[in-house]
Amino acid sequence: MLTTNRFDYMPIDAITVPPDVGNHRPLDPRKVLHYRQDILQNGLLEPLVVWEKKPGVTFLVGGFHRMAAIRKIRDEHHDYFDRVDVRVVAGDVDEIRALNLKLNADRVDTKATDYFDVVIYLNNANWTKERIAEFLDRSESWIADIIRYVPIMDSRMRRMMEEGKLSWNRAKAIARAVQDAPAGQEREVLQRELTALQNGKDKPKRPLTFRSAKKRLNTHAASHPKTIYRVTTSDLLSLLLVLEGKQHEPQHLDRARATFPQLFDHDEPEQPEATADAVARVA
Repeated sequence: MLTTNRFDYMPIDAITVPPDVGNHRPLDPRKVLHYRQDILQNGLLEPLVVWEKKPGVTFLVGGFHRMAAIRKIRDEHHDYFDRVDVRVVAGDVDEIRALNLKLNADRVDTKATDYFDVVIYLNNANWTKERIAEFLDRSESWIADIIRYVPIMDSRMRRMMEEGKLSWNRAKAIARAVQDAPAGQEREVLQRELTALQNGKDKPKRPLTFRSAKKRLNTHAASHPKTIYRVTTSDLLSLLLVLEGKQHEPQHLDRARATFPQLFDHDEPEQPEATADAVARVA
């Protein structure tokens, strides 16, 4: 079981990189320089994470960019950072490697692709989906999708996701299309989908997202805090299907627009305030 044994102030030369864990992503020289400047000005604000494999043997698990920055500082100032603050953890090799991958993925600029290697590795190490989901603080269904689709995902798709040119939802849809293609036609289906993406002929833009709906409702609530919506079950279902963006039909979009006009683009004509089944009344 992965545990934190203690926090310590450790000689930097006692910390090495474990050959059976390592760092799963290359160092970014720009980040190293950024951390160098930040550490020189403010000190090491967050401790490095080290694995105590056995007494007297410690390996770096988290903080590879900061460690590289400290070594660069020591090249310039030999008497700086003889010791560093560390968080000492213990666990088996699979848990430590998983922690290393997780620490690299848990960043402000994290993408879904940053978790792919973590999930696939843990699945191959016979971790259950429930355990992986708990460890990464993600839903079990999200973990299951990665396990199902990433191993069959074309490398070009992953590269497009890393570059922000392809969403995870769209990537899953392409993977499903390839998976469901008749035997022998998988490559043809994949190429057709990728060509559509490159030519800008992908699925049309979603008419409403959760983020835009929340933003517009906040704006409306600020100016009309007493608006009352009377809705049917069909109205609510239509709105949820449109927000999900997967299985809604034209009639669902029409019903959602009529019932919740304030959630849609302001430059589009609003539907009448009242329908047979729904009323939006501004007090």
